[in-house]
Amino acid sequence: MTENPATKPANGDVCQRVKNGLKPQRNGLLKSLHRCHERQPKHHCHPEEEEEEEFHAASHHGSLYNRSFIESFEETPMLVAVLTYMGYGILTIFGYLRDFLRHWKIERCHIAREKEEQKDFVPLYQDFENFYTRNLYMRIRDNWNRPICSVPGAKVDLMERASRDYNWTFEYTGRVVQDVINLGSYNYLGFAENTGPCADSAAEVTIKYGVGVASTRQEIGNLDRHEEMEKLVAKFLGVESAMAFGMGFATNSMNIPALAGKGCLILSDELNHASLVLGARLSGSTIRVFKHNNMQSLEKLLREAIVHGQPRTHRPWMKILIVVEGIYSMEGSIVRLPEVIALKKRYRAYLYLDEAHSIGALGSRGRGVVDYFGLDPCDVDVMMGTFTKSFGAAGGYIAGKMELIEYLRSHSHSAVYATSMSPPVVEQIITSMKCIMGEDGTTIGRKRVRQLAENTVYFRKRLREMGFIIYGNMDSPVVPMMLYMPAKIGAFGREMLKRNIGVVVVGFPATPIIESRARFCISAAHTKDMLDRALSVISEVGDLLQLKYSRHRIQPSLARPFDNNMYEDIDD
Repeated sequence: MTENPATKPANGDVCQRVKNGLKPQRNGLLKSLHRCHERQPKHHCHPEEEEEEEFHAASHHGSLYNRSFIESFEETPMLVAVLTYMGYGILTIFGYLRDFLRHWKIERCHIAREKEEQKDFVPLYQDFENFYTRNLYMRIRDNWNRPICSVPGAKVDLMERASRDYNWTFEYTGRVVQDVINLGSYNYLGFAENTGPCADSAAEVTIKYGVGVASTRQEIGNLDRHEEMEKLVAKFLGVESAMAFGMGFATNSMNIPALAGKGCLILSDELNHASLVLGARLSGSTIRVFKHNNMQSLEKLLREAIVHGQPRTHRPWMKILIVVEGIYSMEGSIVRLPEVIALKKRYRAYLYLDEAHSIGALGSRGRGVVDYFGLDPCDVDVMMGTFTKSFGAAGGYIAGKMELIEYLRSHSHSAVYATSMSPPVVEQIITSMKCIMGEDGTTIGRKRVRQLAENTVYFRKRLREMGFIIYGNMDSPVVPMMLYMPAKIGAFGREMLKRNIGVVVVGFPATPIIESRARFCISAAHTKDMLDRALSVISEVGDLLQLKYSRHRIQPSLARPFDNNMYEDIDD
């Protein structure tokens, strides 16, 4: 890659560390959240810290970045990796043994199977494909699909359930587990609530319009509230026009096929969401995958695409579309958008940005990753996001130039065939978005954006001080904490719930087989007392299950953990 401002050191004021065994320059520039020449002069650049598996670079004028930036992905300890593989190996061996017992009807099989009289038919179920489900997933199935019976706010109420057949079926006990601290919902700004202006407005609209529309937007389901919402979204994002859809997943999977097709090339990050992957496959375009957040890998694919063109014919590609996310929901990393935009402009490609997790959660004004880096929204060709997280509603949007949106109104399957969004959901979006923008006459929205940023930095910092391996960007409210071993996935979720903390645990195939993790989602609704209580329990369970794998302990800071000057006040 040709040297550019994003990969140059700043006047020698750079302290580089190895990350995942790779040289730092392989992933381009990462910048420290804390300016190492201003706030923490003695924390960085010490010779004795050279082995730490991340690196910091001071921000400097003239670069592609106008703010500090740090991401951390500590390498899996070798012993932990070996023990994890051994754990999966033992589970696999016992799985085959139990399958043998089920085959001879020594052990009862609960999973769907072919009927005996249909044994000569083409098989409807593939037994081996379900091997993981029946032998590994079922052992820890009680950690998922837990029914809640309250608003998914900072605290939730859970319906207790029990299983008499090792998680194949569940029975409700009739008991409700109350006031469970919620670290699993995507309620970033705390708008998932049943009181306040959002709930009141949604209730009023429900009385006036009802709950359902019973038609598509193109027929008789286009309400004045839909029109107002789309204008507000465009204003919020700083673009010409926007269009809303009733389902976030379908916003990606049904609109990408309308934007790209045969003869087009889609360059997709290897960790993109399943909705993006499905949309790219449905489009019929050629798909090439670049390494996660790796600009060298992306530029290599762009160069090859320009030089070689389409396979066999070598004709130029009709369109090259780069597809990335704002915040990657399993890694907690933030897209290196300034560099992506620079490459997009250099090679004249188009950029599709999925801000499902970043809209509302990043930036001093809550405008997402574009606002976070202080970039021009016009540099992103297709801006996508969802209302399901920061806005506490449902659905998604596509925003950009007027021509793009008018094209999608007549060519997107989600627009033509899907039923219109429910009026109370639309009103929830309008009210919460106006609150973030300050158009409700209050500063509640701005305070929530600031509170989320403070909570995120505090929570991540404390976890790292305790010795846990934490992935992702320091500003990302998605906080993955590595568990690794399969037995610890279920054990961590159960032990946390015993102590009234609700968490999400994730394992294979949603993650690489040795990178199972717990994923915490921080909210502006979390108070410092809630976070301290959760951190205390996490530390206790971490000691119990021996989860503090990090080899690079950080000494706790004596200063107050929250930084009230993180964001300067900005006049709208």
